[in-house]
Amino acid sequence: MPTEASYKIRTKHKNLFLRVSHGHFATSHSHINYYIDVTTQKTRLSEAKAVAKELVSYYKSSTIVDTILCLDGTEVIGTCLAEELTKSDYVNLNAHQTIYVIKPEHTSGSQLFFRDNLVKMIEGKNVLILAASVTTGFTARGAVEAINYYGGRVSGISAIFATEHECMGYEVKSIFDTEDLDGYATYPSHECPMCREGKKIDALVNSFGYSKL
Repeated sequence: MPTEASYKIRTKHKNLFLRVSHGHFATSHSHINYYIDVTTQKTRLSEAKAVAKELVSYYKSSTIVDTILCLDGTEVIGTCLAEELTKSDYVNLNAHQTIYVIKPEHTSGSQLFFRDNLVKMIEGKNVLILAASVTTGFTARGAVEAINYYGGRVSGISAIFATEHECMGYEVKSIFDTEDLDGYATYPSHECPMCREGKKIDALVNSFGYSKL
């Protein structure tokens, strides 16, 4: 973790907790005072399964899902979530009665796009967006726009952590939110009070992790 002021937030599930570190961090869209490390949730099977079990309750009885669109490297969680959703009499509309798990590519301008062989997994399908976090909402909005462009229907937006409860008219379902982090704040880089106070940036952070400065 990038600073010494790091700790874990636990839940009732033994394999599910959030690792956070307090400091001054820069993303590509903002400055934040907490770094939220979801690396092991995205890569360790036991934790990915725990995340999926927590998220599936939001969708299992009321939402049709044909495709899970995985953002921020959440493909392992997406696979576990698809398995949970298909365990028993779950309704979907694709011909094979299964769930596709896909990830997007990005243009140099950060727009999401899909190759022709993946478009058929979006067009006419009910697509659940899965993100590691939804904070500024920039990536989630891009995902909604891409699904609409390729002729899909957004089933919902889910994340491990979120500061936003709504994005482009869709409710954001998350396991953790700002109530779990005392004083969490995010600022446009040119309006960051930590920068104005002369506090140096601890690390550059993105969906891959952090780089200390």
